[in-house]
Amino acid sequence: MFLVAPTLAAFAMSLTDWNGSSNDFAFVGADNYTRLAADPIFRQAIGTNVRFSLTVLVFQTVLSLGLALLLVRNTRTNVALRALYFLPTVVAAVSVGLAWILMFDPNFGALNGALDALGLGDLAPSWLGDTSVAVYSLALVQFWQHTGQVMIIFIAGLQAIPRDLYEAAAIDGATKGQTFRSITWPLLAPAAAIVVAYTTIQTFKAFDLVITLTDGAFNTEIISTWIYHTAFQYFQFGYGAAGSVVFLIILGALTSLQFRILRVDQ
Repeated sequence: MFLVAPTLAAFAMSLTDWNGSSNDFAFVGADNYTRLAADPIFRQAIGTNVRFSLTVLVFQTVLSLGLALLLVRNTRTNVALRALYFLPTVVAAVSVGLAWILMFDPNFGALNGALDALGLGDLAPSWLGDTSVAVYSLALVQFWQHTGQVMIIFIAGLQAIPRDLYEAAAIDGATKGQTFRSITWPLLAPAAAIVVAYTTIQTFKAFDLVITLTDGAFNTEIISTWIYHTAFQYFQFGYGAAGSVVFLIILGALTSLQFRILRVDQ
């Protein structure tokens, strides 16, 4: 009811030229998909989404894994720090976006203020108004909000690794680097696969954050915001539905590829 039926309805809609309000519409077959293939704005949205996703994926994975390794022991301090780092995850993305708009403000924002204090004020960019910087500013907000969430997944994976293996490695004289490469990372692969797949889906669906911060302007239009603008701003619901079907296919293909690369059973 809530997944299969809407998906089939979107596919059916993608074969029409429905404008979202009229009772009259025509069946256009694959014309919307042909139009998508030649649409430079849609292709740009895909490219922007890939850059945004890769940036978040690299920084969020590295930072969350580092925090997980530091906080894996169940001490009171570590538990308190886990809760602190996890806290931004439970805040609505719209609220996070509004808070970061103030952080990015070129006149009184905290980021430019910090650069001014360091004598680097001349290097301060227009965080949300520069087409070469804006998408990376969005990525900063995205992995700031969700690093704590991913950290919890890594901590669960680390705590599931038998301690006997580490004790045996210590007896054999293995260094920390050798232990990580031979024990920790291979046994952490299932958790890493979940993190990579979840982060990819999450960044491709970062609709509310992008809408709040830039509304897709300054070269920050991603696929989900393109679908929204096409359907609800330009009233091309059939064309937007075609984009949503392609969006679903892209996510499915990426997730499947990631699981295969990490060699985790689906």
